Amino acid sequence: MSKAPPSPIPADLPARLDLVVIGAGPGGYVAAIRAAQLGMKVACIEKDPTLGGTCLNVGCIPSKALLDSSERYEDIRKHLRPHGIKVSGVEIDVTKMLRRKDKIVRQLTGGVDFLFKKNGIHRIRGLGSLRGDGRVGVSDPENGRLLAELVTDKILIATGSVPASLRGVEFDGDRIGTSTEALSYPSVPEHLMIIGAGVIGLELGSVWARLGAKVTVLEYLPSLLAMMDPDISKAAAKIFPRQGLDFVFNARVTGATRRGDVVDVTYQDKADQPQSISGDRLLVAVGRWPNTRGLNAEQVGLTLNKRGYIEVDEHYFTGVPGVYAIGDVIPGIMLAHKAEHEGVAAVEHMAGLGGHVNYDAIPNVIYTHPEIASVGKTEPELKEAGIPYKHGSFPFAANGRAKAMGQTDGFVKILAHAETDRILGAHIIGPRASDTIAELAVAVEFSASSEDIARSVHAHPTLAEAIKEAALGVDGRMINL
Repeated sequence: MSKAPPSPIPADLPARLDLVVIGAGPGGYVAAIRAAQLGMKVACIEKDPTLGGTCLNVGCIPSKALLDSSERYEDIRKHLRPHGIKVSGVEIDVTKMLRRKDKIVRQLTGGVDFLFKKNGIHRIRGLGSLRGDGRVGVSDPENGRLLAELVTDKILIATGSVPASLRGVEFDGDRIGTSTEALSYPSVPEHLMIIGAGVIGLELGSVWARLGAKVTVLEYLPSLLAMMDPDISKAAAKIFPRQGLDFVFNARVTGATRRGDVVDVTYQDKADQPQSISGDRLLVAVGRWPNTRGLNAEQVGLTLNKRGYIEVDEHYFTGVPGVYAIGDVIPGIMLAHKAEHEGVAAVEHMAGLGGHVNYDAIPNVIYTHPEIASVGKTEPELKEAGIPYKHGSFPFAANGRAKAMGQTDGFVKILAHAETDRILGAHIIGPRASDTIAELAVAVEFSASSEDIARSVHAHPTLAEAIKEAALGVDGRMINL
């Protein structure tokens, strides 16, 4: 006689909890840990077999692993000769590269599991739903059967987002897919077509282009990275085509069909004329939608806006007693670190503390090569708001460390208030921008001025000196240019 499957509900689960978190992505698991630190009895419901959500499993972490592997491969093939290093017979083992990526994911998701145990958080496998009056249903994620009902004082929704679809394009989980499939192609595509020139399209397009694929990116808008500062967008539009990314702008995709191992994509061009393109893989990267599937959100009184996001106040309260929401499921930019900070702020507010997130100080990064990073306002945003500003910009071509590294594409740009000199925004395209933006994010958080940065000593030679020079440039007194 076969054994019954183990119950997903921990045997030591309290009859009443202080907090139930629905979703164990970066926002959810960080919130659960912070709540446990504050003495709350916490349970976290996650529908997937591993913790960490999209970010750790099929997003931020695996994509960065592939970006690093592919960058090393390209360096060996194309960029070592100027250093006096000769290499021949270089090959790529895609299977081993994917195995390394999967190992990193397992280590990090296992790490979250360890943190749950360390902090006494009750992990529950299932699909969470709101049932009103402080009750949370736990259902089998496969068949929807109700497994249990939890009683709690507070509920935090952290269900994240899912890949957006496109009318006329049907996913088949193989040749036509999302970033999930693109992270695990078993071999290098001959011709990878990508719909969408946003973060996901650029990062995964870079991975497979470095490994030898022909990559064509179809973008609906007339230019690249419209959400970024225009100077960054213009620089990126010059750099990425040199790396093998072919862009087709003003392309409105109308359909995609599969013929065996071939995918045909149809689109309307700038003149509204029908066009078509074929390849062996299609990545649909047109953004992400808030994930409210199965939550029973509207039935219990949550307000969803026209794009499907849950509306919340400044403390992440939904208006339904005891129910809060954070991360990709509420309005705002979809970033893992934003969700983490919102999770901490939400549970600290529940505990009577002053949790707060400064949205102007949240950095945004695109992990291409060179990397792109920004924090705060762009020039168009400042102009639209009527805020007077000055700016300073310094190229990495004039930075000694960048010269030594052989990575001189890009620049640092700082925007400061014309009257107070307070830093309002900063934008970097260049080597290790994901790391160097941290200094400027802290500066915005502390309401620092460009003069503060300019008078701070930066080690020589470092990439960070470009930040100091850009700060000096706000006042028109750069030293090395």
